[in-house]
Amino acid sequence: MYNQCYPLEYYDFFIKFNEGDYYSCHDLLEEIWMTDKSNLYVKGLLHLCVALYHYSYGNVAGTRTMLVTAEKYLYPYKPFYWGVDLDAVMKYIHNCQSIIPQDIDRIPFSKRSSLPPLPELVLYLKE
Repeated sequence: MYNQCYPLEYYDFFIKFNEGDYYSCHDLLEEIWMTDKSNLYVKGLLHLCVALYHYSYGNVAGTRTMLVTAEKYLYPYKPFYWGVDLDAVMKYIHNCQSIIPQDIDRIPFSKRSSLPPLPELVLYLKE
C-alpha cells in the first residue's frame, strides 16, 4: 500500500478546520499553495475556508462568491484526492449554498447569530 506524504501544513489544516479555525486554515493552505500555485485543489480548499470565515463575521456575499470558486477549483479532483472525499465536500458546499440567504449581502458582526447556521463538515484523511 502506498502512503502519500503531504506537507506538514496539510495535516495541521485538518485539525484547524475541524476546530472551526478557518482563518488559520487559510494561512496553512496558503503556505502550501504559494510553493505550488498549480495545485488548484489546495486553492479550492483555501476558498472553502475563506467562505466559512466570511460567513462567521457576516459577509454573506463574500461567502457565496468563495463557495462558487471553491466548487470550481475542487470539482476536477472528484471523487477523491489527497486523502479527501470530495463528493462529501461538494455535497457540503451545495448544502451551504441552499442555506445561505440570497437576499442579504452583509450583516453587522453583532447580528451574525441571526444568520442560519451552516451544517458541520468534519474533514479527515482517508487512504
